[in-house]
Amino acid sequence: MSLWERTPERRRATAWPSAEPPGAAVAVTAADEGGGLRPGTLHRGVSGVDRGPVPMSAEQFDGLRDPMARVFFRRGRWPMTLEEVLDGLTEAGELPAQSVYLIGEAGQIPPHEAPGLRRDFRFAITRAAPGKDADLLVSSDPGSVFLQVAAWDPEARVFNYYMRISPAWVWTGDSWSALAPESRGKGCFDSHVNGSVVMKELKQPWSNWQSMSATIQLAPDDPLRDNPLYRQVIGAERLELTVKGLVSRWTAARLSTAVTDGRVTHPDRLLRQLFTSTTVNLASTSVQSATVAASGQDLVLPLGFWLNADALLNDLGLPVGAGNAPSAPASLYSDSVATFGFRMEERVSGFARPGDTFFAFMVPEAAYEDNDVVRQAVERGLVPARFAACALMVDFTEPVFSPVRAHLMRYVPTAPVSVSTWCADIAAVVVDAARTLPADSPEAEFARNWAVSEAEWPEVFARRVDAYLEKVAARIRTASGFDDCVRLAESRRRTFKEMRLNEFALTLPTTDIPADAPRLRMHEDGTVGASTSGGSP
Repeated sequence: MSLWERTPERRRATAWPSAEPPGAAVAVTAADEGGGLRPGTLHRGVSGVDRGPVPMSAEQFDGLRDPMARVFFRRGRWPMTLEEVLDGLTEAGELPAQSVYLIGEAGQIPPHEAPGLRRDFRFAITRAAPGKDADLLVSSDPGSVFLQVAAWDPEARVFNYYMRISPAWVWTGDSWSALAPESRGKGCFDSHVNGSVVMKELKQPWSNWQSMSATIQLAPDDPLRDNPLYRQVIGAERLELTVKGLVSRWTAARLSTAVTDGRVTHPDRLLRQLFTSTTVNLASTSVQSATVAASGQDLVLPLGFWLNADALLNDLGLPVGAGNAPSAPASLYSDSVATFGFRMEERVSGFARPGDTFFAFMVPEAAYEDNDVVRQAVERGLVPARFAACALMVDFTEPVFSPVRAHLMRYVPTAPVSVSTWCADIAAVVVDAARTLPADSPEAEFARNWAVSEAEWPEVFARRVDAYLEKVAARIRTASGFDDCVRLAESRRRTFKEMRLNEFALTLPTTDIPADAPRLRMHEDGTVGASTSGGSP
């Protein structure tokens, strides 16, 4: 889970990059632990806005209504450890329902096989009123070296993000800060890119988490065993539901302000989650990679690898006939692991072990938070379902990182537009542009989708999806076809590794595929080819 999922090195390097141009004074970072910070004072330090943490103004301080402000800061209390935060909430009778979760990318590696490996365990802890959604989420390592909080403010309807830098606490922004141009993608918003809480491995088997699918392994003498919080750890399958609910709560709050006087105020901010991958989740099979060969059974690959199934099939309801995700013989998977030199590698410790991640075939897929914005926008009547489907069906075989679909963002206005016609107006502009562009351009593909009538688009698009899944299902049962999919998966992993969400070396496997190998994409006929910059599919 990323409240700020950072290695200690990244926490030092990325706390408050200066808003000034290169050569300006360097801002305060977490490495300057305590330097320039006043005890007993709440500071603000929004990356891209503030040059470093400064005491928060009385006006802003008085406006905070989240649990951290109510229970601690407004009462002059400054908890410096994870235990002090949790105990303080309990003593105040606030948010008594506590759930504790544990994650570690090295958690499934037997300790005796890697005695020098840094385990990087983190607790994710939620606090809630009985029967209510969580209002406080805490991320910390067992020793409280880092301590970070996302707290829901019910009046402002935002998450406030806080970071303890002893001897003080720093407010690093709220959900709106993630969307503001000056702070977007900076500081904690390089992972909370849309202002909400993050759990990258959101679906079963919840890779790297303690869950119903796997137990994190500890050495017999690991001091974590004596930690009272460790004894409270429950399965991440519960956290999935919590995170989805919190993402949807912020989405609803955000969309409730999207229209003013009949006009969508920021159309580009709303539609970028339709046309682009602002972030991703990581999906895998539910089969342990070490058991694939012995099982002899077909390996069912994640449906999100093939298309944005959550948006197209679940949310928009395309009536596809395909009953199952494509699967491949176990032998082809095992052969590919050897052919491409799959290994788990952590260079700092020198750890290296042949093989894939604990659960086989982990890949990026479309993010729940991106899809949730589209789903709620359709439900609220902000975006017609047909328009959303026509956009998602552009390059639909590339559910993440599609430069083809992202190309269409240039037609989305940035100024306020009429909520009653804005999507139809955008479609008209794209269709008009397509008249003078090649038939394989993104504009032409959208125009063909838009030409399908309101009554027919669900069936027409479903037939395309069915035909595509039938083709890939056949191809990945051949050695060459499966190898192509492995290369495609690695291409997408490389793109993910360039994101700030990629914070731990053991999240994904390393392979012998060159780092500078061409980026790849899936075609609708089930073949894999070179990617493009967006000029043509």
